Amino acid sequence: MQVIVVDASPPDVFAVHAVNWSSFTTHIAPDAHLRIANGKVKGVLTGLLRAKYEHLIIADDDVRYDLSALIRMIGLLDSFHAVRPQNYFAPLPWHALWDTGRTLLNRMTGGDWPGTLGVRRSMLQATDGYDGDVLFENLELTRTVQAAGGVEAVPLDLFVHRYPPSSHHFWSQRIRQAYDELARPWRFVILLTLLPMTLTLALYRHWISLVVGVLAIIGLAELGRRRGNGAAVFPFAASLFAPIWLAERAICIWLALAARLFLKGIPYRGSLLTRAATPMSKLRQRHKVAQTLLLQR
Repeated sequence: MQVIVVDASPPDVFAVHAVNWSSFTTHIAPDAHLRIANGKVKGVLTGLLRAKYEHLIIADDDVRYDLSALIRMIGLLDSFHAVRPQNYFAPLPWHALWDTGRTLLNRMTGGDWPGTLGVRRSMLQATDGYDGDVLFENLELTRTVQAAGGVEAVPLDLFVHRYPPSSHHFWSQRIRQAYDELARPWRFVILLTLLPMTLTLALYRHWISLVVGVLAIIGLAELGRRRGNGAAVFPFAASLFAPIWLAERAICIWLALAARLFLKGIPYRGSLLTRAATPMSKLRQRHKVAQTLLLQR
């Protein structure tokens, strides 16, 4: 296998990494010619230029594959054009349990969005990469693959270890991750209704309705925990955190809307990103040629 590390560290740190890693990786800096606001996409497209093989696995620096997960990802890429596995945190400080509540709910609504994806190199070459000026870059990548006629797999029983962020980094992501929901308008609207609905129930003292709602959320998260043998990596305590995460998202979704209306975007690593992701209709129009070529193979 070829391992490529795209490293955007300052020069002195980059030099230390080069000494430590260059014997077993292709260690490179992001391509300076790529004018892309989202640094993650810049890293992926830089690596794409150096990749030798058809099956690509993209991963953030906190992701760790074991051999069985790696082999299964490669096997799935024989049949699918993109693969979205499921991350689990280890160890599990309180904020990782909180965020795992999100994972469990997402496992009941199409699968969670991990810090790693599998994709065929030929698909990204056919589409000339994917838009790097959006916030929700993983969604943008999979939508681009699908718009070009590719097929995505979401194996709910393919688990890949991820180290949790620091609590400081966790808090810094709350509004930014809520801004991602702008890419999925129906989900965005539903989340916007949660806070006023909860406040109305509390105002009129419908405590039973609130308790039933909390229990229903825990139950839904528990179903997500058990899907695809998820109980092997997700603890029951994470299901109890699901209502807390949803309450957080219900508040942050309004802050994300305010950022869109008043800031015209969300600050992200020195840039202001306006769009969460490109609508599928635009991507299908953009990649008509790539879709035609895929159908002809």
